[in-house]
Amino acid sequence: MSALSGVRVLELEAKGPAPFGVMLLADLGAEVIRVDRIRNSPSEKPAAGAIERGRRSIAIDLKQEAGLAVLLELVAVADVLVEGYRPGIAERLGFGPDACLDRNPRLVYARMTGWGQDGPLAQRAGHDINYLALAGALYPLGSADRPPAPPLNLVGDFGGGGPFLAIGILAALFERERSGRGQVVDAAMVDGVASMLTAFHDLRSAGAWTDAREDNLVDGGAPWYRCYATADGGFIAVGALEPSFHRQFLERLGLDPEQWPMYDRARWPAQRDKLAALFATKPRSHWEQLFEESDACVSPVLTLEESTSAPQLVARDVFVRRNGGFVPQPAPRLSRTRPEVAAEPPRPGQHTDEVLELLGVSGARREELLSLGVVA
Repeated sequence: MSALSGVRVLELEAKGPAPFGVMLLADLGAEVIRVDRIRNSPSEKPAAGAIERGRRSIAIDLKQEAGLAVLLELVAVADVLVEGYRPGIAERLGFGPDACLDRNPRLVYARMTGWGQDGPLAQRAGHDINYLALAGALYPLGSADRPPAPPLNLVGDFGGGGPFLAIGILAALFERERSGRGQVVDAAMVDGVASMLTAFHDLRSAGAWTDAREDNLVDGGAPWYRCYATADGGFIAVGALEPSFHRQFLERLGLDPEQWPMYDRARWPAQRDKLAALFATKPRSHWEQLFEESDACVSPVLTLEESTSAPQLVARDVFVRRNGGFVPQPAPRLSRTRPEVAAEPPRPGQHTDEVLELLGVSGARREELLSLGVVA
């Protein structure tokens, strides 16, 4: 039995952080039914990826009154509903929180947006880079002499978005065991990103962090916490953050720790230059071997492809093969109810008959729904 066995999640089709948050729940064993929109041809929806694994799919035309009725029937037997629309759209379509909680008072109604359900930007479009920008997370990233560098869409969609959505859902489910009542989870990426910056606000308040890029301990400013290019075009990541690790780092390089004070910021630029010149003299493999048996906190910077064969990740079975590629295993790991990579992602409407059967919809009503294009 999986950790979330018995939890039924109803997912309204969306992109980015909401599917990722639902993937985390599916990996932990939740039963997920995704409500897809009806398409004229399969080519209207890109091929599903691993992020959409572990679902069954029913395709419903939610603009039809009969389609809304089917959705609300699913709401009645669900524990969680997840939607990622702009604020007000679900209400306008007839399945906002009031309508759904009226049908099922124990429902956890989870909403995933970028800006949140209120505030001056609530109705505005945005993407990961915009949420990072306003939350204060984008400005510190990148080189001092260049514009800020977006960290893929890891920090917003897959950091401050999906995981915070899943945490909110799990907290609401836990609270429901005491109160017997559901509630609304308002998960906004801008909120999640701001929460992730808590430690940096602490550092800034203490005078230990500046707003300049490459001027701080962990933003590439410190010579012992940054990446360096190697002779073969590769990169080495140095994270010798503590004094004992810093000493090992220097000693492996044949440098005198007494001549390399860690916290003399005035000397950081010259130290960075010297280390950059040193690392550029040998290929990445040389530095990997040099630091292999040490606590100097030095690692090769691997590509996505290279990471799948890294010994540590191979030893922990971090990746599994799927459809000719690699898929990361679920995380975190549980000792008794260890999650596994769930079933392949479904095609829109692939399980419509199964889901209708779950609701007891069969015979004449099923045929009518299909003939009218309410479901597909």
